[in-house]
Amino acid sequence: MRILAAFTLAFGLTAPFTASAIDIQDVTSPGGHTAWLVEEHSIPFVSLDVVFTGGAALDPAGRAGAVQLMTSLLTEGAGDLDAQGYASALESLAGSITFEAGRDSVSMNIRALTENRDEVIELAMLALTEAQFGQMSIDRVRGQTVAYLERAARDPNTVAQQTYLQLGYAGHAYATPTEGTPDTVAALTVDDILNAHAAAFTADRMYVGASGDISAAELGVIVDRIARDLPVSDTQLPAYHRFDAPAGVTVVDFPGPQSVIQFGHGGIASDDDDFMAAFAMNEIFGGSGFGSRLMGELRETRGLTYGIYTSLASSKFGDSYAGRFSTGNENAAEAIELVRAQFQWLADGGITQDDLSRIQTYLTGAYPLRFDGNDSIAGILAAMQFQGYPLNYVNIRNDLLRAVTLDDVQRMAQRLAQPDALHFVVVGQPVGVVTTTP
Repeated sequence: MRILAAFTLAFGLTAPFTASAIDIQDVTSPGGHTAWLVEEHSIPFVSLDVVFTGGAALDPAGRAGAVQLMTSLLTEGAGDLDAQGYASALESLAGSITFEAGRDSVSMNIRALTENRDEVIELAMLALTEAQFGQMSIDRVRGQTVAYLERAARDPNTVAQQTYLQLGYAGHAYATPTEGTPDTVAALTVDDILNAHAAAFTADRMYVGASGDISAAELGVIVDRIARDLPVSDTQLPAYHRFDAPAGVTVVDFPGPQSVIQFGHGGIASDDDDFMAAFAMNEIFGGSGFGSRLMGELRETRGLTYGIYTSLASSKFGDSYAGRFSTGNENAAEAIELVRAQFQWLADGGITQDDLSRIQTYLTGAYPLRFDGNDSIAGILAAMQFQGYPLNYVNIRNDLLRAVTLDDVQRMAQRLAQPDALHFVVVGQPVGVVTTTP
């Protein structure tokens, strides 16, 4: 059984689930903390995902990348264990502990065999609360990060995204990259890292999801163990900011045969009552790969790009309706006008009932595939709480999607699609395209 469980841990094999069959328990710990749990005792394995609100959005001005760097250092020595000793201790338990930093949150994922669960959790807490943050580790990881950022600064996709965010979120945390810049990361000190740690990991901004061979009572004890040594937040979260770059074009000169074009305007909040209609609308328009309207018009009909997509960038502290594609410099002007025309098609009611029925069938059929094991389920449970979804969301989501009508989609298209408000960031040497931003 131990060999089977170790194989399960390594390759992600777990008992099968379907979204409609998931029974989510709302667990309250003895200390009053909450967590969501899906019990599955057929395999002696458990996964816990812990999400903390804030993430890189908490980086102070001039300290972009502090939370990201801090998170990368957590397992580089903790307590009395150096990095090698920590890795060896974890390997001996056949466990997995990872920390990740995003723009709106940081997370801790724990995967463990049932027989070693408590020891793995103690190792995770050692990293979470007693990371060494040694100068040698800081210098090494910071150097690797700076080298990566210097390479990324030469990537036109990165330049397009960062320029787009700077224009649309000026003065807001979203205007600075999650990983920081070469200059901001190079300047980070030990004090910056310690401050980032204190701000990012707090008991009152914690959401826990768990799945596998664990009971509600056992999870309650673990949740209290995680919260016990964490502070209460004293760092203010960013105010909500809707993307507000003015309509127009910003050209960033970049040598090469192609232009990368990122475009968009203000979006929709994730807790909006019409978000499901917006989701269906976007999947039809630009979110469903080769089946989308934009892909058909720009790639298949006119051959202007290999791929184009749009997304509802509805984040915790801001929103945007954004898209991106690449095209030859000589085609940039034509492609930009075609995107505007397609936004007008969308606003004018171009989506049909056949379009909606097709995407509803696809999306409702694909949704259960997300629940393919304990690790993915634990992550979904934590993310649902972080995003403010109800406990029964996974079991009603497909019904909510099926309930979206063509009138709902058309109303949302008229509200959200604004061809005259689009801002295009063009990174390249486009022929016939100039900066027109006021």
